[in-house]
Amino acid sequence: MSVSSPPSFAAALAAGPLVLDGGLSNQLESAGHDLSDALWSARLLAEEPAAVVAAHRAYYEAGARVAITASYQATFEGFAARGIGAAEAAGLLRRSVELAREAARQATTAGTATGPLYVAASAGPYGAMLADGSEYRGRYGLSVAELERFHRPRLEVLAAAGPDVLALETVPDADEARALLRAVRGLGVPAWLSFSAAGERTRAGQPLAEAFALAADVPEVIAVGVNCCTPHDADLAVAVAARTTGKPVVVYPNSGESWDARARAWCGTPAFDADRVAAWTAGGARLVGGCCRVGPDAVAALAGLLAG
Repeated sequence: MSVSSPPSFAAALAAGPLVLDGGLSNQLESAGHDLSDALWSARLLAEEPAAVVAAHRAYYEAGARVAITASYQATFEGFAARGIGAAEAAGLLRRSVELAREAARQATTAGTATGPLYVAASAGPYGAMLADGSEYRGRYGLSVAELERFHRPRLEVLAAAGPDVLALETVPDADEARALLRAVRGLGVPAWLSFSAAGERTRAGQPLAEAFALAADVPEVIAVGVNCCTPHDADLAVAVAARTTGKPVVVYPNSGESWDARARAWCGTPAFDADRVAAWTAGGARLVGGCCRVGPDAVAALAGLLAG
């Protein structure tokens, strides 16, 4: 089966739930790669691209239909701080899409994944570039216009690289969502918008219903929801997202552990359970997967439940 001409992402989404991958960083770390650098997994785009391909392929082979690229923390500003110029940074952003495509090609050629397989180009929030945990707080002190100017250049590069969808993810703040929704207009690639949430509020404290509603009339956005929150927070958010916008819901929580930005470590007890997927899909979820600390085994269990 070829992955070169799959049905459009929107058409696949309309046909039924699609399984997303899990945490790229934990898969890379489990393979022995050090991600303590401020660039996180984006460092490997330049230094060890084969490792990124292998991590994506592990999720495709576990049953994921969509791989999210290693560009979450990849920004022109972040690369510049490491002495990487704009042209090289743009090349690394494009490479993030190419590596996920290569993983899909390898898995399909080997017959170890069921397609069509898709690529979502990740665009994390401004706080991800700061690498200080502020993507879980928002309220950076920047205006919507300033945030739009930050996001638009890399979204242009990612869109031009030909992903199936843009993943505007882990957004902590309704103001940043406004900026992203402006920045994504006219790029010619559909997008999903997912917030990091606490209860029924964004991490910055706004009601999720108000945050989701921002995307209701934006044609580029084909799904709204949450990611990198606890599974319990995901349970609450699915219903809010579905009734607020009428769009398909995207949901991919983390393991339920919490990130200690000072110690740069996860703490707490995992709570991700693939059995939750039935409630999520019943509530309107059509893109379902895991985020940080959710690995291929959990994705395989989730895919098995959806297939059943």
